[in-house]
Amino acid sequence: MVDSQYVLPNDIGISLLDCQDAFRLLSKEEKMYAHYISRASWYGGLVVLLQTSPESPAIYVLLQKLFRAQPLSVLQETATTVGMTSEEYQAFLVYAAGLYSNMGNYKSFGDTKFVPNLPQEKLKALVWQSAAYKQKPEEIESLWKVCGQLMYSLDDRQKQLGLGSKGITTYFSGNCELKDAELAQKFLDSKGISAYNTRLFKTKGADGKWLYEIRLASVINDGASSKGEPDNKCGVYEFDGVTFQVVRGDYSPLLKKVVENLEKAKSHAASPNVVAMLEQYAQSFKTGSIDAHKEGSKHWIKDAGPIVESYIGFIESYRDPYGSRGEFEGFVAVVNKDMSAKFAQLVGSAESLLPELPWPKEFEKDRFLKPDFTSLDVLTFAGSGIPAGINIPNYDDIRQTVGFKNVSLGNVLAVAYSTQKEKLTFLEEEDKDLYIKWKSPSFEVQVGLHELLGHGSGKLFVQDEQGKFNFDSSVVNPETGEMVKSWYNHGETWDSKFSTVASSYEECRAECVGMYLCLNREVLKIFGHEGTDADDVIYVNWLTMVRAGVLGLEFYTPETQKWRQAHMQARFVILRVLLEAGQGFVTVRQTTGADGKPDAIITLDRSKIATVGMTAIKNFLRKLQVYKTTADVESGRALYSRYSEVTDSEPQRFLTLRETVLLRKEARKMFVQANTRIEDGDVQFQNYEATAAGLIQSFVERFSEDDQWLERNLQELCRSDFHCWNHV
Repeated sequence: MVDSQYVLPNDIGISLLDCQDAFRLLSKEEKMYAHYISRASWYGGLVVLLQTSPESPAIYVLLQKLFRAQPLSVLQETATTVGMTSEEYQAFLVYAAGLYSNMGNYKSFGDTKFVPNLPQEKLKALVWQSAAYKQKPEEIESLWKVCGQLMYSLDDRQKQLGLGSKGITTYFSGNCELKDAELAQKFLDSKGISAYNTRLFKTKGADGKWLYEIRLASVINDGASSKGEPDNKCGVYEFDGVTFQVVRGDYSPLLKKVVENLEKAKSHAASPNVVAMLEQYAQSFKTGSIDAHKEGSKHWIKDAGPIVESYIGFIESYRDPYGSRGEFEGFVAVVNKDMSAKFAQLVGSAESLLPELPWPKEFEKDRFLKPDFTSLDVLTFAGSGIPAGINIPNYDDIRQTVGFKNVSLGNVLAVAYSTQKEKLTFLEEEDKDLYIKWKSPSFEVQVGLHELLGHGSGKLFVQDEQGKFNFDSSVVNPETGEMVKSWYNHGETWDSKFSTVASSYEECRAECVGMYLCLNREVLKIFGHEGTDADDVIYVNWLTMVRAGVLGLEFYTPETQKWRQAHMQARFVILRVLLEAGQGFVTVRQTTGADGKPDAIITLDRSKIATVGMTAIKNFLRKLQVYKTTADVESGRALYSRYSEVTDSEPQRFLTLRETVLLRKEARKMFVQANTRIEDGDVQFQNYEATAAGLIQSFVERFSEDDQWLERNLQELCRSDFHCWNHV
């Protein structure tokens, strides 16, 4: 039996991400624009296969060929003839759906590997008897040779994503360790190169010295500057006793398709500003220039209140073990006007809410740059997973001086976090009905505050290249009572300074802001909650966070003492802070369930939220912000690491509790997304059923016009670097 955390259950929740009504209301030009940005996003999303594991692209191509060669109903008949039970065939479909949903064979939320929940010999027999094999046996055998064994392997290093002996990552060659990532970051900083769209490959040169290849993502695969392109930094450099070579052309064929579709979208853009945005994005993907992507992002921020919203590029750094490299994602969504009106009200209140945050005014931005904040129904979200809300761009310099946008993904919120009462774990019976009733409304409030005033708040103290500071030298650090002694130097960013803890630390800060400000009655009134309803929203929001802290233990690996998911680590840290507050405010009691198996019960004293709870969060949040503002990496890491520790000491016994969480965990939902296609000059919309088969069918039809070209290029990209992880 395979440990349940490494397989996807047959009854995993699968929901349709419904956008049909919103899409139908778009004009023809808006539909055409949405279609081409969707196509760009889907092609770019395939990059994630190459950013996840060595075998992911080969598994994807194998599945695409299997499902394209014959209908699923016919393939099921073949499965029966090779001795598969109906449960095993369903397990195969769920595995395939999981591969498509996560764009690889590691969970996007938690970074653990998942393997097919059926015998390897039966899956191989199905492949060998399939129509795809009969059409091209050598090709299928070649794919199986690459991925057949790795698909099932649960060797210690392959159980999770990580760097060096801690796990697998394709952001770095298999022989890289943390010290290599640190050295590469120093080199990148010295040359003013962003790590966002890079990978690092380490080889021995002819002279026996180490050679580090920094590979930029781009269509162009040589170092010659193209027309109008500034210095692209390609070349060979000596640094700290080793050689660095900066090259480009990573993911070139896929990015070529991204650029082609961005170019097509330009003729349907709603304004010259959007055209300029698309041109800069295209330039970035062509040349590997993050500066061009930044320029595109500035145009994007200026595009306030569009009917069709989108963003695309190398964005979130959660899955880079070092925390600097961005995973590709692209989304297209349609504005939900009713909910967006509430968020607009929240934006309007932001300047009066910011002073309530528990740090001195000098630690807040000099001027709050009012962002666009909209609720969107997602048409397309390509990448490894779909969040509930986003605050972007992630470039610190733009966020501090130009601004940012917030989006809440309404049709994701509507289905992602719903659950059945009988599956609701670790709560007392009297809390369960309240939780189910108010979970979505309270999460809506939390997402709004988290994105707008969490990620949108706080200043970074910076010294620029001329030596000028963006803060007064007389500012006092409220944690020490002394003058500020540290700051960010020119070229340093939050990610580069705090590296491996940056993502989770920032998510924790934003979650704390949401919890702190949800106690404000004016905020709750904006979302339509007053009186006892408002009390219930506050209670369920805090209870949700405490429960999430317990559930977060699923995403901790005791063997490596590492957290695998930034948000869940953040929520565990908050749980620890609230438990430490004492006075019976939060308890987690381990017990035995009605089924005779280990269980746990969480309690939260709602009468103490505004006193004990608020004080604990206030003090912790102030520390988080002060250390972030002043680039005090040592204090910030020490604080965050202490609360992130998972031990089995009394009274909580978190390692034992983790076993209970794993025993009773509910798998994260997967989403089926629509396709669009152009027929007779009009955009057609195609939905699919909310099943594993429906999800598979959506991917089979997604690239029907050039599937063989795509698969050939994915195989070549996979094959060309596969040796870099051969010894792993």
